[in-house]
Amino acid sequence: MAFNFDEGIDRRHSDCKKWHKFGEEVLPMWVADMDFRSPDCIIEALHQRVAHGVFGYGDVPRDLIAAVVERMACRYQWDIKPEWIVVLPGIVAGLNLCVRAFTAADESAITPTPVYPPFKRSAVLADRAQLNAPLRLENSRWIMDLPSLAPQLTGKEKLLMLCNPQNPGGTAYRREELQQQLAFAQKNDMIVCSDEIHCDLILEPGVKHIPFATLSEDAAQRSVTLISPSKTYNIAGLGASIAIIPNPELRKRFNKTREGIVPSVDILALTAANAAWREGDAWLEALLPYLRHNRDRLVQAVNGIKGLEMVSPEATYLAWLDASQLEVDNPALLFQKAGLGFSPGHEFGDSRFVRINFGCPAFLLEEAISRMETAVNGL
Repeated sequence: MAFNFDEGIDRRHSDCKKWHKFGEEVLPMWVADMDFRSPDCIIEALHQRVAHGVFGYGDVPRDLIAAVVERMACRYQWDIKPEWIVVLPGIVAGLNLCVRAFTAADESAITPTPVYPPFKRSAVLADRAQLNAPLRLENSRWIMDLPSLAPQLTGKEKLLMLCNPQNPGGTAYRREELQQQLAFAQKNDMIVCSDEIHCDLILEPGVKHIPFATLSEDAAQRSVTLISPSKTYNIAGLGASIAIIPNPELRKRFNKTREGIVPSVDILALTAANAAWREGDAWLEALLPYLRHNRDRLVQAVNGIKGLEMVSPEATYLAWLDASQLEVDNPALLFQKAGLGFSPGHEFGDSRFVRINFGCPAFLLEEAISRMETAVNGL
């Protein structure tokens, strides 16, 4: 079956947040929202559900729970039980629930930095302290430096927040690296929240995603794993996500914190998620080489522009571009003036960088590369 990822879709004249953020002269490549049409299986499932015509309160489909169980077993060799699954209206809700459920007012969480902004906001919103574990560049991969936190630890740290694959940076953590993270959590008696939303988007040949909870029974019993079809199948506007919580006590605390605050999931979102995980694999297998080609083209181009550097992300469709050699105060503004809407690095924790979404048709990527060259050459 052929899929047309080169199709140009007019999103500016729709309800698209991505394409409305900047003026019409700016090419938006910021938020993690691809410019590809979602798989036909999802569109058809939504048509069928809408045609029913009644949209009352809905239950979580048993098929969806079974699909999650089957997917974890087939793709990641992780045997989970249906009762471990908590369905959520988004990963961000899961991050915030973990902070509130597993830390008290005088306790804190640890998160990597730079990182997807809701990691840091979850602590701020819950009025909790937070320690930042810096990412360091090692063999062209961004790795979380937990040992550097030793002098700052007080014993009040109760939650370790992981992002695997890493956003930004695109690192898919290897087993030995995850074992080090587990050892840190064990030594400091911490619960682990592992955001694995990009787990299906591994671009580097020979690299596989390893769920943190699969490391050992101890890892499973101290962890909450967050997954979603939203990034993989480009359905982020249909919020349906999953928390996998093997430990019944942690699951009880998580659900109690949710009560009365976090709503159930929209019935159309559940329909889309079920179709994605049950029927979307052919589309995904066609998407990955397209994203890989975009990644390779972008890495080649960026590293050929004097003053810019970028390591090749192993996963995600999000590139982390180092503009520190340009000696400008605001790289994102520089690029915006050249017609490029990138995510400012300061939102993630490092203002010297910008994050680029290369989940777009190749012709848009080529236009972005041309504008980047113009921006830097004009300095």
